[in-house]
Amino acid sequence: MRRTLIVTNDFPPRQGGIQSFVHALATRLPPDAVTVYAPAWAGAAEFDTRQPFPVIRHPTSLMLPVPAVRRRAAAIAREHGCDAALFGAAAPLGLITPALRQAGVTRVVAVTHGHEAGWAALPGARVLLRRIGDEVDVLTYLGEYFRVRLERALSPEAAKRMVRLTPGVDMTTFRPGAGGAAIRDRLGLAGRPVVICVSRMVPRKGQDTLIRAWPHVRDEVSDAVLLLVGDGPYAPALRRLAQQLGLGDSVVFTGPVPWPELPGYYDAADVFAMPCRTRRAGLDVEGLGIVYLEASATGLPVVGGDSGGAPDAILDGESGYVVRDEPAAAARITELLKDPAKARAMGEKGLAWVDREWRWELAAARLTALLDGPVP
Repeated sequence: MRRTLIVTNDFPPRQGGIQSFVHALATRLPPDAVTVYAPAWAGAAEFDTRQPFPVIRHPTSLMLPVPAVRRRAAAIAREHGCDAALFGAAAPLGLITPALRQAGVTRVVAVTHGHEAGWAALPGARVLLRRIGDEVDVLTYLGEYFRVRLERALSPEAAKRMVRLTPGVDMTTFRPGAGGAAIRDRLGLAGRPVVICVSRMVPRKGQDTLIRAWPHVRDEVSDAVLLLVGDGPYAPALRRLAQQLGLGDSVVFTGPVPWPELPGYYDAADVFAMPCRTRRAGLDVEGLGIVYLEASATGLPVVGGDSGGAPDAILDGESGYVVRDEPAAAARITELLKDPAKARAMGEKGLAWVDREWRWELAAARLTALLDGPVP
């Protein structure tokens, strides 16, 4: 297999969906065939010592396609004998592809997420995205929603080289019985119906929709608890909203939780809900929503929003529901809490679907094929 340099702004210990995606891809390639170039982040030194491959950190917390980054990436590629490169996100770092070519890299794969669809909609950014598409060998996409939007910004030749590459789920980690009973005991939730949302707290994710819907859910299921896991810039506003609505201990904010404990939080719930939405005239959309798949792998029914690629992670009406507004979110959550048998059946369908189509082994095999040779 080619030796691959992964160039990415999105890498742990910083938390997030893209970070988890890129790290999971890296750990599923042969460790002696991977080098990572990523920004500095609090806790990076300790994290890097636990990785089976070298991680080289940029001095700052953000890398842009400026001369210093181009030179450093090219030097790393030469030093480590890398003949392939993987951009954890195509934009903007894909713009340094020519420098990597000059350093001996002959195969370049660039991964896209939700934000590249925003680039495709803006005139100046669209020009840069088109250049990236022309310079890399493969531009990946998460689902049809993004393929259509990216294609509009690309040259016909680059559009033909697009390939779908989605994240996967580690089903040995996210599974029924992953420690939910201990989490329930710790949080004082034993015996109560629990709805969980695991996500960074930003407006797009829709935690505010859940909080506003919660009085309606409680009218039907009086002892239900909404468990909000995560942190982010929107967290203070969400806490104020819950307080203004007088929700008391029926809404629990955990803050960020250690990654090894995360499967237990999913397992502590009866329903997963994240009613994400599209914002800023389509510039801010959900890429996919790996959390829906992690919840399905844990055996939970899911309630998700109709934003970007989020519906691709839900079998609507089978593994859960796609909702478009607050009343629908409240109705579907209430339905699942009041009908545990139906909730379990949906969770079982979701679990089987993830096992069949969303395991990390499938994504890793796809990536290996993309790095090793021509587009299949």
